[in-house]
Amino acid sequence: MEAIRELVMSSGFVGLTWQNLVMFGIGGLLIYLAITKEYEPLLLIPIGFGAILANLPEANMWASNTAEHLEGASHPLLQMVYNVGIKTEFLPPVIFMGVGALTDFRPLLARPITFLLGAAAQLGIFVAALGAFYLFGFTIEQAASIGIIGGADGPTSIFLATKLAPELLGPIAVAAYSYMSLVPIIQPPILRMTTTKRERSIVIPPARQVSHTAVILFPILTGMLASLAIPPCAPLVGMLMFGNLIRESGVTDRLFKTASGPLINIVTIFLGITVGATMQGSEFLRPQTIYILILGAFAFSFSTMGGVLFARLINLLLPADKQINPCIGAAGVSAVPMAARVVQGFVSQETNGKVNPLMAAMGPNVAGVIGSAVVAGVFLALIG
Repeated sequence: MEAIRELVMSSGFVGLTWQNLVMFGIGGLLIYLAITKEYEPLLLIPIGFGAILANLPEANMWASNTAEHLEGASHPLLQMVYNVGIKTEFLPPVIFMGVGALTDFRPLLARPITFLLGAAAQLGIFVAALGAFYLFGFTIEQAASIGIIGGADGPTSIFLATKLAPELLGPIAVAAYSYMSLVPIIQPPILRMTTTKRERSIVIPPARQVSHTAVILFPILTGMLASLAIPPCAPLVGMLMFGNLIRESGVTDRLFKTASGPLINIVTIFLGITVGATMQGSEFLRPQTIYILILGAFAFSFSTMGGVLFARLINLLLPADKQINPCIGAAGVSAVPMAARVVQGFVSQETNGKVNPLMAAMGPNVAGVIGSAVVAGVFLALIG
């Protein structure tokens, strides 16, 4: 009987707290949304399950940015992944290399003006960062990390939070990926509110052809210029452009297939489950988490509006036959390719299938990936 009693007392059931139970529910909710609604399943399933693992008492499956927890204890499994892959900022740039290998920049090169829409769609980053600092009392480092949620770019959010506010990594990552997955719900009402029926009906002129030379030079020159101008963005932009170069070169098929397939899949698994492992109930269930979710919603909404309103401003300067459909500005958030598809679906529905701006929307969409990485570099240069 004594042996049974000792076994029971050493089990995780004895150490369960209400915070653990709540986090089981949150982890389960993320998994449910990923499976039933297909909301970013590649990330939300690992994050959700990682959150469950982190809240199993005595299981030693959590991860933390502080080393003090490790004194006198065995090394948690996912803490090793955190130390090697996230704390060293290794995994997010590798994700960017895979994203670059999966990205076609031709729609952007065919319509260079859409680069401006991708830049304008970063408005929400600054709105949320200022709100976090002045209204909610976050430190400037924390505010910058929260603001980057407005870029709708999970790896960039993780990269910046790891550098500036690792204590907020879990809530920021959850907010970033949650709002990325909610693009089809958030953006259509904003598009309807910020555009007129006439503007939604604008047919964008056909794009010009892009030469193979331009496609090759773009990642090389963009990677160089962005990194020279803002060196802290080099890990993200540099790896993004390298991934794109091995895609477009035409002579590195094995590297392209590895970067865009097995490698990015492996890194996504470890990144997701380890980020989830930072979501211990005692740290996650705080008022700050609610504030981050609120600010994330504002960040994403203002980013969408920024792209659309800037497109409308550009149209004031263009002749009638050269105007662009301002709805494509909403695709400037870097949720690729979901944001472009949402714009396509919205405009097509509003015009009974007469206007289909998918390829035009892909321009600002891929520009947004570069834009969010550059803004992260700006924050690091000014704050980090």
